[in-house]
Amino acid sequence: MSEAPLVPGTVAEHAICLLIKLGQVAFRIAEDDLGEFGLRVRHYSVLQALADNGAMSQLALGAFLRIDPATMVTSLDDLEKVGYAMRTRDPQDRRRYVVDITEDGRKVLVRLNSTLVGLDDELLADLKALDRKSLHRIMSKLASGPTVPGMFDALRESTDTKKKA
Repeated sequence: MSEAPLVPGTVAEHAICLLIKLGQVAFRIAEDDLGEFGLRVRHYSVLQALADNGAMSQLALGAFLRIDPATMVTSLDDLEKVGYAMRTRDPQDRRRYVVDITEDGRKVLVRLNSTLVGLDDELLADLKALDRKSLHRIMSKLASGPTVPGMFDALRESTDTKKKA
């Protein structure tokens, strides 16, 4: 193993470069760990959102998670195939699907959350407990504040508009 930092030299002076690389590495490791269940991070996100919020329309679920419609369909197809989620027609509007987590989905979600807790412990092992809490608080503030989500939504909207043109 190399002793070199993930983000070497003066590139590391930019917080955004550190975030990008750490995010890429964390994503790849999480994908590998969740792969043991035959799932990916996006599958986990769908299951957890359904467990947190209850059944949702497919469109609302995609909007809530900021997952594009094509990826949402593929993710739900995958989850239905293994019996962790199910889609049914919305009785109020037969054109829409309502998605819900199954009992097997709830069971695997417990295991997925346990895996992610262990991964948090592993990836953040170089930080003291107080630093971990501070990091989580800061990242939560960035993820739920108006700036980053607003910039991302504007970019997605702009990209969608360009695709339609």
